[in-house]
Amino acid sequence: MALRMAMVGGGPGSFIGPVHRMAAELDGRIRLVAGVFSRDPAKSAQAAVAWGVAPDRVYPDHHTMFAAERARADGVQLVSVVTPNHLHFDVSAAALKAGLHVISDKPATLNLAEAQALAKVVAASGKQYGLTYTYTGYPMVREAREIVARGDLGAVRKVVVEYSQGWLSTPLERDSANKQASWRADPKQSGVGGCIGDIGVHAFNIAEFITGRRVERLCADVATVVPGRDLDDDCNVLLRFEGGARGVLIASQISAGARNGLTISVYGEKGGLTWSHEDPNILTLDWLDGPSHVLHAGSGYLGPAARAVTRLPTGHPEGFIEAFATIYRDFADAIEGRAGGLVPDIAEGLRGMTFVERAVAASRDDAGWVSLQGEG
Repeated sequence: MALRMAMVGGGPGSFIGPVHRMAAELDGRIRLVAGVFSRDPAKSAQAAVAWGVAPDRVYPDHHTMFAAERARADGVQLVSVVTPNHLHFDVSAAALKAGLHVISDKPATLNLAEAQALAKVVAASGKQYGLTYTYTGYPMVREAREIVARGDLGAVRKVVVEYSQGWLSTPLERDSANKQASWRADPKQSGVGGCIGDIGVHAFNIAEFITGRRVERLCADVATVVPGRDLDDDCNVLLRFEGGARGVLIASQISAGARNGLTISVYGEKGGLTWSHEDPNILTLDWLDGPSHVLHAGSGYLGPAARAVTRLPTGHPEGFIEAFATIYRDFADAIEGRAGGLVPDIAEGLRGMTFVERAVAASRDDAGWVSLQGEG
């Protein structure tokens, strides 16, 4: 029987809400049955009709929903949080205290202090908490992680990760109708990080996920390029990983012409690998003294981690919705006590918020290299 899910946020005008809904339901493990999809009752009702949610399970606010659903024999078991960042803590903490599992869009909270407080709530609740760092759900990203962990590349020496977009090359946030731009450029809703909190955390997370190594120190140049913008829109960060590897992280939303250019290369003593989100079903291996290899998703020669999250035969492309669905399927496994999933948890939430706050502060203060230790 499918797990029953509520959603907070994600109504008309949202990009990520419908993605969460489609991903959650793709494998038949989870079903959306209740929600607070918008602060506007009419928009919330509109979303409910589109998604097949019964009118009596559309609520005015999340506190009312949690209380009402707890009283039902068929009440929800988990909550998907797809609001702007400033609401993540309140909704997540309230859900956990109501005895519900929580899966949240990233970053975990508005700031590091909230993430630290949420970690305590998660620990006390005994419930599952997950974050949709979506790119870790791709089969070839999981294959890359296995390749590095096996030592095929030798000791990791260098990591280069870039996430470039161009959609904020002009001040779109000044158009009040552009909901996606306006909240992301507002410190009260987004936090201290703009670009770095929106997509920089994805780059940071995937670098640590594939390499299996934590970043210990960073040196950041976090900039606001578009005049009058309140938050950063371009970031360049040098990284030093445990074990001695060096790294470069680029995150930009003013790279005119770039679409959703997430690419990562990991180089070891013997060779390197490269994965790109715009061609996600391919992983390229380049060797110091040997022919290059191109690995294809869905192939029988891939490792168990990649095969476990592949839904289609090789040559049939899987994309963003499927990667998102992998996180939801792994989360369902965690709720049901099944082993083997790789759901980013509150520890990754703390890592992400520490990265954002220390990078922004270090750049502002021209502090040079700063430690990334002690996030919890």
